[in-house]
Amino acid sequence: MDGTPRVLRPNRAQLELRPTDLESLLPEDHRARAVWEFVEGLDLSALYEEIRSIEGHAGRPAIDPSILMALWLYATVEGVGSARALARLCEQHDAYRWICGGVSVNAHTLSDFRVGHEKVLDELLTQSVARLMEVGLVELRRVAQDGMRVRASAGAASFRRRHRLRECLKEARRQVEQLRCELDEDPAATSRREAAARLRAATDRQSRVKRALAEMPSAEAKKACDEKDQARVSTTDPEARVMRMADGGYRPAYNVQFATDPATQVIVGVEVTQEGSDQGQLEPMLDQIEERYEAAASEALVDGGFVSLETVERMAARGCRLYAPVPKPRDPDRKPDRPLPDDSRPVAAWRRRMAGKPAKAIYKLRASTSECVNAIARNRGLHQLGVRGRRKVRAISLWFAIAHDMMREIGLRQTAAETG
Repeated sequence: MDGTPRVLRPNRAQLELRPTDLESLLPEDHRARAVWEFVEGLDLSALYEEIRSIEGHAGRPAIDPSILMALWLYATVEGVGSARALARLCEQHDAYRWICGGVSVNAHTLSDFRVGHEKVLDELLTQSVARLMEVGLVELRRVAQDGMRVRASAGAASFRRRHRLRECLKEARRQVEQLRCELDEDPAATSRREAAARLRAATDRQSRVKRALAEMPSAEAKKACDEKDQARVSTTDPEARVMRMADGGYRPAYNVQFATDPATQVIVGVEVTQEGSDQGQLEPMLDQIEERYEAAASEALVDGGFVSLETVERMAARGCRLYAPVPKPRDPDRKPDRPLPDDSRPVAAWRRRMAGKPAKAIYKLRASTSECVNAIARNRGLHQLGVRGRRKVRAISLWFAIAHDMMREIGLRQTAAETG
């Protein structure tokens, strides 16, 4: 047939009214609902006590901490680590809109909440694990630990030696004084705003250089006596240290330590250190676990980076059986399980124990626990930090731990319900 085809063309300017509610946007088994249920079971009284807006008094109502907690837990599980990205999702994504429930949030509020409550997050981690211990899902008899080096928010070029830091501090002070004089003398409003911004930046730099000088003794203590003048500290993140990463390169980083229950893969302890090695990190973690849950682990699974002969002896003294690989002997004719003449009784027992099949089978649980937990954290975004300072880094690490334990609790409870 001759003629122009008749088709339906899109009319994107046409208005549509669709009656809907947030509750109907998500299915009943959506993950966001499980996150909200988890948050409702937490004791957030410490966060509510910080709110200054009180019923019957002046002041704008504060955002419910439960909303902010649920938003960051769900965002962490989904691999969202930016406050600005999370704020956009709260306007565009149905799951985040459902959690907000019509409450408006902004990136500044989200960012402050994420890093401003380290002690509260530490207590919430204890709460989440204690709930699983009460119902018998976590026994905490055996603990596996591993360290993960996470790239810091600092560049390699920001590290400077002591004499250079002193020069930077003098330069920063001179710049701050100069900008203050310009700010007082310039009557133009636009110029004053620009000068004020430059003054804030210069003041911040001066503060960071001061913190870098304060961290210098710690960096020098790790150097040999004839190399102390070679110690360097970053002016961007003074608490970061250059560490050897998994790919063999050296970059500014933090060492994030996770202690895990091998039977359930639940994270039971978190610490952040400035040490590039895992040496000496086992005992402080066991002390932390004992303080958290008032229960001492009787077995510890770690890799060879945690172990020294002194560590083996101290672990035996505290009644904790150590499962860690025995170093390969320098003498190829000597078997690893054969004690040396100067070995103490705990060291000799450790060598013989690790040569047996039962100990090897138990030690295999470390890779399937700690390595798996670290891989999950990496996949959720814990490969480069967007914050600076050890305190904030530990807060971020606690978010990952709580989010991980939340998902494990959901899975463990579901499995327990199915098996009766």
